[in-house]
Amino acid sequence: MGLSLKARASPLASAAEQLRILSAPNGFPRFEERMCTAGLFPLAATGITVFQINVGKLCNQTCQHCHVDAGPDRKEVMTHQTAEQCIRALATTQIPTVDITGGAPELNPNFRWLVEQARALGRHVIDRCNLTVLLLDSQADLAQFLADHQVEVIASLPYYRASQTDAQRGLGVFDKSIVALRRLNALGYGREGSGLALNLVYNPTGAFLPPRQEAIEAQFKWELERQHGVVFNRLYTITNMPISRFLEFLLQSGNYEGYMERLVNAFNPAAAAGVMCRYTLSVGWDGTLYDCDFNQMLELPITFGGPKHIRDFDVAALDRRRIFTANHCYGCTAGAGSSCGGSPA
Repeated sequence: MGLSLKARASPLASAAEQLRILSAPNGFPRFEERMCTAGLFPLAATGITVFQINVGKLCNQTCQHCHVDAGPDRKEVMTHQTAEQCIRALATTQIPTVDITGGAPELNPNFRWLVEQARALGRHVIDRCNLTVLLLDSQADLAQFLADHQVEVIASLPYYRASQTDAQRGLGVFDKSIVALRRLNALGYGREGSGLALNLVYNPTGAFLPPRQEAIEAQFKWELERQHGVVFNRLYTITNMPISRFLEFLLQSGNYEGYMERLVNAFNPAAAAGVMCRYTLSVGWDGTLYDCDFNQMLELPITFGGPKHIRDFDVAALDRRRIFTANHCYGCTAGAGSSCGGSPA
Protein backbone atom coordinates (compact mmCIF):
# COMPACT_ATOMS: atom_id res chain seq x y z
CA MET A 1 0.00 0.00 0.00
CA GLY A 2 1.06 3.65 -0.27
CA LEU A 3 3.69 5.30 -2.43
CA SER A 4 6.40 3.66 -4.48
CA LEU A 5 9.46 4.20 -2.31
CA LYS A 6 11.97 3.23 -4.99
CA ALA A 7 10.86 6.18 -7.08
CA ARG A 8 12.11 8.56 -4.39
CA ALA A 9 15.56 10.09 -4.74
CA SER A 10 17.62 12.96 -3.36
CA PRO A 11 17.73 15.92 -3.19
CA LEU A 12 15.40 16.49 -0.28
CA ALA A 13 11.74 16.88 -1.20
CA SER A 14 10.17 20.33 -0.92
CA ALA A 15 7.77 21.06 1.93
CA ALA A 16 4.84 20.72 -0.46
CA GLU A 17 6.09 17.32 -1.65
CA GLN A 18 6.61 16.15 1.92
CA LEU A 19 3.03 17.09 2.76
CA ARG A 20 1.78 15.23 -0.32
CA ILE A 21 3.62 12.11 0.81
CA LEU A 22 2.33 12.41 4.36
CA SER A 23 -1.27 12.92 3.23
CA ALA A 24 -1.30 10.08 0.69
CA PRO A 25 -3.71 7.20 1.52
CA ASN A 26 -1.84 4.54 3.51
CA GLY A 27 -4.64 2.60 5.14
CA PHE A 28 -4.55 4.51 8.43
CA PRO A 29 -6.87 7.30 9.61
CA ARG A 30 -5.97 10.93 9.06
CA PHE A 31 -4.67 12.64 12.17
CA GLU A 32 -7.75 14.86 12.37
CA GLU A 33 -9.97 11.77 12.47
CA ARG A 34 -8.07 10.36 15.45
CA MET A 35 -8.30 13.72 17.19
CA CYS A 36 -12.05 13.80 16.60
CA THR A 37 -12.39 10.36 18.14
CA ALA A 38 -10.37 11.58 21.14
CA GLY A 39 -12.62 14.65 21.47
CA LEU A 40 -9.70 16.99 20.75
CA PHE A 41 -10.59 18.37 17.33
CA PRO A 42 -10.21 21.14 16.51
CA LEU A 43 -7.08 21.45 18.61
CA ALA A 44 -6.76 24.84 20.31
CA ALA A 45 -3.98 26.67 22.14
CA THR A 46 -4.25 26.94 25.93
CA GLY A 47 -2.11 30.06 26.40
CA ILE A 48 1.49 30.72 25.36
CA THR A 49 4.13 29.91 27.96
CA VAL A 50 7.03 29.26 25.56
CA PHE A 51 8.17 31.84 22.99
CA GLN A 52 10.34 29.78 20.63
CA ILE A 53 12.62 31.66 18.24
CA ASN A 54 14.21 29.76 15.37
CA VAL A 55 17.06 32.05 14.33
CA GLY A 56 17.87 30.15 11.14
CA LYS A 57 19.24 27.06 9.46
CA LEU A 58 22.96 27.84 9.63
CA CYS A 59 24.77 25.08 11.52
CA ASN A 60 28.29 23.70 11.87
CA GLN A 61 26.91 20.14 11.55
CA THR A 62 24.82 18.30 8.96
CA CYS A 63 23.00 15.63 10.95
CA GLN A 64 21.33 12.69 9.26
CA HIS A 65 17.92 13.12 10.89
CA CYS A 66 17.77 16.92 11.21
CA HIS A 67 14.17 18.09 10.80
CA VAL A 68 15.44 21.62 10.05
CA ASP A 69 17.66 20.46 7.15
CA ALA A 70 20.35 22.67 8.68
CA GLY A 71 23.99 22.87 7.64
CA PRO A 72 27.04 25.08 7.06
CA ASP A 73 25.80 26.18 3.62
CA ARG A 74 22.36 27.43 4.68
CA LYS A 75 21.66 31.14 4.16
CA GLU A 76 18.43 31.45 6.15
CA VAL A 77 19.50 33.63 9.09
CA MET A 78 17.35 35.91 11.26
CA THR A 79 18.21 39.60 10.84
CA HIS A 80 18.62 42.07 13.68
CA GLN A 81 15.41 43.81 12.61
CA THR A 82 13.42 40.59 13.06
CA ALA A 83 15.21 39.88 16.35
CA GLU A 84 14.15 43.32 17.57
CA GLN A 85 10.55 42.60 16.57
CA CYS A 86 10.71 39.41 18.64
CA ILE A 87 11.89 41.27 21.73
CA ARG A 88 9.32 44.03 21.28
CA ALA A 89 6.57 41.42 21.05
CA LEU A 90 7.88 39.51 24.06
CA ALA A 91 7.97 42.70 26.14
CA THR A 92 4.21 43.10 25.74
CA THR A 93 3.58 39.73 27.40
CA GLN A 94 4.25 37.76 30.55
CA ILE A 95 5.43 34.69 28.61
CA PRO A 96 8.00 33.19 31.01
CA THR A 97 10.26 31.15 28.69
CA VAL A 98 12.24 32.05 25.59
CA ASP A 99 13.49 28.99 23.68
CA ILE A 100 16.18 29.83 21.09
CA THR A 101 16.81 27.22 18.44
CA GLY A 102 18.24 26.75 14.94
CA GLY A 103 20.43 25.42 13.19
CA ALA A 104 23.11 26.11 15.67
CA PRO A 105 21.45 29.21 17.15
CA GLU A 106 24.74 30.47 18.60
CA LEU A 107 26.07 31.07 15.07
CA ASN A 108 23.47 33.74 14.44
CA PRO A 109 25.11 37.14 15.04
CA ASN A 110 22.03 38.22 17.03
CA PHE A 111 22.00 35.22 19.38
CA ARG A 112 23.79 36.87 22.29
CA TRP A 113 21.76 40.07 21.90
CA LEU A 114 18.54 38.02 22.07
CA VAL A 115 19.74 36.28 25.22
CA GLU A 116 20.70 39.56 26.88
CA GLN A 117 17.43 41.26 25.99
CA ALA A 118 15.25 38.33 27.07
CA ARG A 119 17.11 38.03 30.38
CA ALA A 120 16.76 41.79 30.91
CA LEU A 121 13.00 41.24 30.64
CA GLY A 122 13.26 38.62 33.38
CA ARG A 123 12.54 35.65 31.15
CA HIS A 124 14.03 32.19 31.45
CA VAL A 125 16.15 31.45 28.36
CA ILE A 126 16.85 28.08 26.76
CA ASP A 127 19.64 27.49 24.25
CA ARG A 128 19.24 24.39 22.07
CA CYS A 129 22.89 23.54 21.60
CA ASN A 130 24.57 20.87 19.46
CA LEU A 131 27.58 20.93 21.84
CA THR A 132 30.27 20.94 19.14
CA VAL A 133 29.58 24.63 18.49
CA LEU A 134 31.17 25.30 21.90
CA LEU A 135 34.52 24.13 20.50
CA LEU A 136 34.65 26.50 17.54
CA ASP A 137 37.40 29.11 17.76
CA SER A 138 34.82 31.86 17.21
CA GLN A 139 32.82 30.59 20.22
CA ALA A 140 35.64 30.16 22.75
CA ASP A 141 33.79 32.23 25.36
CA LEU A 142 30.31 30.88 24.59
CA ALA A 143 30.04 28.49 27.55
CA GLN A 144 30.99 31.27 29.95
CA PHE A 145 28.49 33.63 28.31
CA LEU A 146 25.71 31.08 28.78
CA ALA A 147 26.65 30.56 32.42
CA ASP A 148 26.90 34.31 33.10
CA HIS A 149 23.33 34.76 31.85
CA GLN A 150 22.01 31.59 33.54
CA VAL A 151 20.86 30.16 30.24
CA GLU A 152 19.45 26.63 30.37
CA VAL A 153 21.30 24.42 27.90
CA ILE A 154 19.38 21.66 26.13
CA ALA A 155 22.03 19.71 24.28
CA SER A 156 21.69 17.08 21.59
CA LEU A 157 23.40 13.76 22.28
CA PRO A 158 21.86 10.85 20.35
CA TYR A 159 23.50 8.18 22.53
CA TYR A 160 26.08 7.59 25.26
CA ARG A 161 28.27 5.60 22.88
CA ALA A 162 30.32 7.03 20.03
CA SER A 163 29.17 4.64 17.31
CA GLN A 164 25.48 5.58 17.46
CA THR A 165 26.11 9.28 17.94
CA ASP A 166 28.63 9.51 15.09
CA ALA A 167 26.34 7.53 12.78
CA GLN A 168 23.68 10.21 13.17
CA ARG A 169 25.78 13.35 13.58
CA GLY A 170 29.13 12.73 11.86
CA LEU A 171 32.51 11.13 12.61
CA GLY A 172 34.13 12.45 15.78
CA VAL A 173 31.03 14.30 17.02
CA PHE A 174 30.69 12.14 20.14
CA ASP A 175 34.22 12.84 21.37
CA LYS A 176 33.79 16.56 20.71
CA SER A 177 30.46 16.50 22.54
CA ILE A 178 32.10 14.96 25.60
CA VAL A 179 34.74 17.72 25.62
CA ALA A 180 31.96 20.32 25.41
CA LEU A 181 29.96 18.67 28.20
CA ARG A 182 33.02 18.66 30.46
CA ARG A 183 33.49 22.36 29.71
CA LEU A 184 29.90 23.03 30.78
CA ASN A 185 30.29 20.85 33.89
CA ALA A 186 33.41 22.83 34.86
CA LEU A 187 31.26 25.98 34.96
CA GLY A 188 28.67 24.28 37.17
CA TYR A 189 26.23 23.13 34.50
CA GLY A 190 24.43 19.94 35.44
CA ARG A 191 25.62 20.10 39.05
CA GLU A 192 23.15 20.19 41.91
CA GLY A 193 22.70 23.60 43.48
CA SER A 194 24.46 25.53 40.71
CA GLY A 195 21.27 26.92 39.17
CA LEU A 196 22.71 26.04 35.74
CA ALA A 197 20.50 23.47 34.03
CA LEU A 198 22.05 21.08 31.52
CA ASN A 199 19.58 18.74 29.85
CA LEU A 200 20.31 16.26 27.09
CA VAL A 201 18.14 15.18 24.17
CA TYR A 202 17.96 11.60 22.91
CA ASN A 203 16.29 10.62 19.68
CA PRO A 204 16.47 7.16 18.09
CA THR A 205 19.00 6.52 15.32
CA GLY A 206 16.54 4.37 13.35
CA ALA A 207 12.89 3.92 12.42
CA PHE A 208 11.57 3.16 15.89
CA LEU A 209 10.10 4.96 18.89
CA PRO A 210 12.20 6.05 21.87
CA PRO A 211 12.10 3.97 25.06
CA ARG A 212 10.59 5.18 28.32
CA GLN A 213 12.23 8.49 29.21
CA GLU A 214 12.95 7.68 32.87
CA ALA A 215 14.63 4.36 32.07
CA ILE A 216 16.99 5.66 29.41
CA GLU A 217 17.77 8.77 31.48
CA ALA A 218 19.10 6.55 34.27
CA GLN A 219 21.14 4.59 31.73
CA PHE A 220 22.61 7.78 30.21
CA LYS A 221 23.52 9.16 33.66
CA TRP A 222 25.24 5.97 34.72
CA GLU A 223 27.23 5.53 31.49
CA LEU A 224 28.28 9.15 30.97
CA GLU A 225 29.47 9.62 34.55
CA ARG A 226 31.17 6.22 34.75
CA GLN A 227 32.87 6.41 31.37
CA HIS A 228 33.48 10.15 30.96
CA GLY A 229 32.89 11.90 34.28
CA VAL A 230 30.00 13.88 32.75
CA VAL A 231 26.88 14.84 34.73
CA PHE A 232 23.61 16.43 33.62
CA ASN A 233 20.14 17.15 35.00
CA ARG A 234 17.54 15.56 32.74
CA LEU A 235 17.34 13.52 29.57
CA TYR A 236 14.53 14.27 27.12
CA THR A 237 13.41 11.65 24.63
CA ILE A 238 12.13 12.99 21.32
CA THR A 239 10.42 10.97 18.60
CA ASN A 240 11.87 11.48 15.15
CA MET A 241 9.32 13.42 13.11
CA PRO A 242 8.57 11.98 9.65
CA ILE A 243 9.67 15.15 7.87
CA SER A 244 12.76 16.58 6.17
CA ARG A 245 15.92 14.42 6.27
CA PHE A 246 14.33 11.75 8.44
CA LEU A 247 11.45 11.40 5.98
CA GLU A 248 14.01 11.05 3.20
CA PHE A 249 15.78 8.34 5.22
CA LEU A 250 12.50 6.50 5.79
CA LEU A 251 11.65 6.57 2.10
CA GLN A 252 15.08 5.54 0.86
CA SER A 253 15.40 2.72 3.41
CA GLY A 254 11.90 1.34 2.78
CA ASN A 255 10.78 2.11 6.34
CA TYR A 256 8.26 4.88 5.70
CA GLU A 257 5.00 2.93 5.83
CA GLY A 258 6.12 0.78 8.75
CA TYR A 259 7.21 3.81 10.75
CA MET A 260 3.97 5.69 10.10
CA GLU A 261 1.95 2.64 11.13
CA ARG A 262 4.02 2.45 14.31
CA LEU A 263 3.21 6.10 15.09
CA VAL A 264 -0.48 5.71 14.30
CA ASN A 265 -0.86 2.53 16.34
CA ALA A 266 0.81 4.23 19.32
CA PHE A 267 -1.54 7.26 19.24
CA ASN A 268 -2.22 8.31 22.83
CA PRO A 269 -5.13 10.72 23.55
CA ALA A 270 -3.48 11.83 26.80
CA ALA A 271 -0.30 12.76 24.93
CA ALA A 272 -2.37 14.49 22.24
CA ALA A 273 -4.05 16.66 24.87
CA GLY A 274 -0.65 17.94 26.04
CA VAL A 275 1.14 18.60 22.75
CA MET A 276 3.59 21.51 22.82
CA CYS A 277 1.79 23.55 20.16
CA ARG A 278 -0.94 24.26 22.70
CA TYR A 279 1.43 26.36 24.82
CA THR A 280 4.22 27.27 22.38
CA LEU A 281 4.53 29.95 19.70
CA SER A 282 7.21 29.34 17.07
CA VAL A 283 8.80 32.32 15.32
CA GLY A 284 10.60 31.58 12.05
CA TRP A 285 13.91 33.12 10.99
CA ASP A 286 12.02 35.59 8.78
CA GLY A 287 9.45 36.46 11.47
CA THR A 288 6.65 34.23 10.20
CA LEU A 289 4.59 32.71 13.02
CA TYR A 290 3.92 28.99 13.38
CA ASP A 291 2.20 26.68 15.84
CA CYS A 292 5.40 24.65 16.28
CA ASP A 293 8.90 24.18 14.88
CA PHE A 294 7.77 21.14 12.87
CA ASN A 295 4.99 23.08 11.13
CA GLN A 296 7.61 25.73 10.45
CA MET A 297 9.78 23.25 8.54
CA LEU A 298 6.76 22.17 6.49
CA GLU A 299 5.98 25.84 5.74
CA LEU A 300 2.61 25.66 7.52
CA PRO A 301 2.16 29.07 9.20
CA ILE A 302 -0.59 29.94 11.67
CA THR A 303 -3.74 29.59 9.63
CA PHE A 304 -6.93 30.07 11.60
CA GLY A 305 -7.32 33.79 12.18
CA GLY A 306 -4.14 34.62 14.08
CA PRO A 307 -1.45 37.06 12.93
CA LYS A 308 0.98 35.65 10.38
CA HIS A 309 4.11 37.65 11.28
CA ILE A 310 5.85 38.79 14.46
CA ARG A 311 5.43 42.45 13.46
CA ASP A 312 1.65 41.95 13.86
CA PHE A 313 1.97 40.10 17.17
CA ASP A 314 -1.26 39.90 19.18
CA VAL A 315 -0.96 37.73 22.26
CA ALA A 316 -4.73 37.67 22.93
CA ALA A 317 -5.44 36.24 19.46
CA LEU A 318 -2.55 33.78 19.64
CA ASP A 319 -3.27 32.51 23.15
CA ARG A 320 -6.50 30.77 22.07
CA ARG A 321 -5.80 30.14 18.39
CA ARG A 322 -6.79 27.01 16.58
CA ILE A 323 -3.78 24.78 15.79
CA PHE A 324 -3.04 23.56 12.27
CA THR A 325 -2.58 19.78 12.27
CA ALA A 326 -1.69 17.13 9.68
CA ASN A 327 -0.39 13.55 9.63
CA HIS A 328 3.13 14.45 10.78
CA CYS A 329 1.53 15.34 14.13
CA TYR A 330 1.32 11.61 14.88
CA GLY A 331 4.99 11.98 15.84
CA CYS A 332 4.09 14.10 18.89
CA THR A 333 1.19 11.91 20.05
CA ALA A 334 2.71 8.41 19.93
CA GLY A 335 3.25 6.52 23.18
CA ALA A 336 4.10 8.81 26.08
CA GLY A 337 4.19 11.74 23.65
CA SER A 338 7.01 13.88 22.36
CA SER A 339 7.82 17.56 22.28
CA CYS A 340 10.76 19.95 22.38
CA GLY A 341 10.72 19.28 26.13
CA GLY A 342 10.75 15.53 25.72
CA SER A 343 8.04 13.13 26.80
CA PRO A 344 5.32 15.01 28.70
CA ALA A 345 3.65 11.90 30.06
